Amino acid sequence: MKKALIFGIGGFVGPYLARELQSNGYKVYGADTRKEEESIKYDGYFQCNILDKFSIKKIIMAIQPTHIINLAAISSVGQSWKIPDVTMRVNVNGTLNIFDACLLIGIKPRILLIGSSEEYISCNNQIDEKTQINANNPYGISKVAQEQFAKIYREKYNWNIFCVRSFNHIGVGQNNSFVISSWCKQLIDIEKGIQDPIIKVGNIDVYRDFTDVRDIVKAYRLIIESNFASTIFNVGSGISYYLKDILEFILSKTKEKISIQISDEYLRPNDNKFICCNPSLIKEKLKWEAKYSILDTIIDIINSFK
Repeated sequence: MKKALIFGIGGFVGPYLARELQSNGYKVYGADTRKEEESIKYDGYFQCNILDKFSIKKIIMAIQPTHIINLAAISSVGQSWKIPDVTMRVNVNGTLNIFDACLLIGIKPRILLIGSSEEYISCNNQIDEKTQINANNPYGISKVAQEQFAKIYREKYNWNIFCVRSFNHIGVGQNNSFVISSWCKQLIDIEKGIQDPIIKVGNIDVYRDFTDVRDIVKAYRLIIESNFASTIFNVGSGISYYLKDILEFILSKTKEKISIQISDEYLRPNDNKFICCNPSLIKEKLKWEAKYSILDTIIDIINSFK
């Protein structure tokens, strides 16, 4: 029996990944900091902090998972600038706590770690897995460090530790601290009369690769089931969208007259101008393709806020 343990299951991606795994024959167990989760959807749920070594060991010992996916993270670049020390502890030390628990218990589950396009150097071309690593923010740096530890443990203990570098992904349920969810929520708040007819934005003169979260979690499953533990895969659509065009599309879904305001709150230091995934490797090796239209996904997000 395949038993998957998802740390950080209460976040945006967790429920989508749980459904993807359940529909492919897994028992799914979740762990998160919340006291209660909708555990009826899972085969078991545990409250824990990824920095609590004892709790991590206790959970892994109880479940004896065949697969572990670590989604527990500080996942916002903007937030990572505000709390760089916490970002490093959660994203790096949290991962090491999972590794060390498995060592102490004496099991070798397949482990999937989630990296980011933020690990790469800023460039004006599609990013493939051979592009230079040179993270320029605390979040990206934490993910580079996580991968290095994965490499060490993979080689020293002959473990199947899989690493992905995900590009931007969106969908219903994403925290509105992320750009598209933020704009969609502001739009609906304006329509409801609880926000002035002004959408606050950061730098919209940039290009980003967006993928529907349902496509992302399918890629995660294909990767952790594969024989490519030593191969790092980029996961993204291969299409880079101009944020100004995305904003105009969102504004086209209302009859309200709305103005745009650049806000320091949403501006990031060292913001990359252009980010676009080259997904050729995962397409070739695992036959993965992005299936969902991002414009349809944005409409779904707008409707969810309604």
